[in-house]
Amino acid sequence: MAESKQRKNRNRRDKTEAKKSPLNDADVRDVKDLELEDDSLPLWYRATMIGLMILGLLWLIVWYITQGAAPIEAVGGWNVIIGFGITMIGFFMTMRWK
Repeated sequence: MAESKQRKNRNRRDKTEAKKSPLNDADVRDVKDLELEDDSLPLWYRATMIGLMILGLLWLIVWYITQGAAPIEAVGGWNVIIGFGITMIGFFMTMRWK
């Protein structure tokens, strides 16, 4: 058989094998058809998180500047724990950040 006929036969075989692919029956989808989930945090959550971190920091700053006379004089040194506690709640909220 001549070389050109072998090439033609080989090309025909390749085309028929390509037609037998299981992906030929697959549905064609566009990227626009995909539904994207919005997993970002709502604005109120982010504002609360940052607000708590700032509030806790301000609590500590006020306590140190006033030498324990404010924000709550009756609790004394526990103001430090209250300030850090408020700040830590804000930091724990950052674990849900996406």
